[in-house]
Amino acid sequence: MIQTTFTDRAVMAELVAKMLWEIKAVHFNAAQPYKFASGMASPVYIDCRKLLSFPRVRSTVMDFAASVVLREAGFEQFDCIAGGETAGIPFAALLADRLSLPMIYVRKQPKGHGRNAQIEGNMPEGSRVLVIEDLTTAGGSMFKFIDAVRTAGGVVDHGIALFYYGIFDGGALRFADGKVKLHYIATWRDVLAVAKVQKLFDEKTLSEVEAFLDAPLAWSGRNGGISSL
Repeated sequence: MIQTTFTDRAVMAELVAKMLWEIKAVHFNAAQPYKFASGMASPVYIDCRKLLSFPRVRSTVMDFAASVVLREAGFEQFDCIAGGETAGIPFAALLADRLSLPMIYVRKQPKGHGRNAQIEGNMPEGSRVLVIEDLTTAGGSMFKFIDAVRTAGGVVDHGIALFYYGIFDGGALRFADGKVKLHYIATWRDVLAVAKVQKLFDEKTLSEVEAFLDAPLAWSGRNGGISSL
């Protein structure tokens, strides 16, 4: 049975941002930027996996995720939920339970032995699949899973990330070109807004974070990271 509460979109984003701060899943550090695998320097860092360790937070976030899907995609639009290896798998199980749907998971690559499967679980040909990840920056990793599902005969028109960076132009283009509607609950703008209201950092740090969100590659280049992708 589907049990979820339809909450205002802006309220959900603000509450998720507050929860991320409360459980210390997000960090700001402009003085000593974080370095990503891509070579980008960033004053912000997030670990959405921490949500799993806080049952009340986890449950609320998944209620919000179900609400977003039902409101923006519809009630009978999916045949199963797919989680991407590894962070998307537990959230796929939680969301599938909320929406009373089967769940599968998608490996980053075929496992190389046995059936050489990349998709684990039951996905009949033509299944309408919702792919979920804990977060997405510009959609690169999510499309690896989407492409795998499509190759296996599934239909993917929608994806959901609990958290979306929302700062890279290439992200919106990637989803548009891939014919996938991306749904999400909160972004870095929501996290920054809460940090400002709660005065969690000094003005200089908040200003540097805002500058990064406005022009991430330019900020990276000025702070020892790459300036182009």
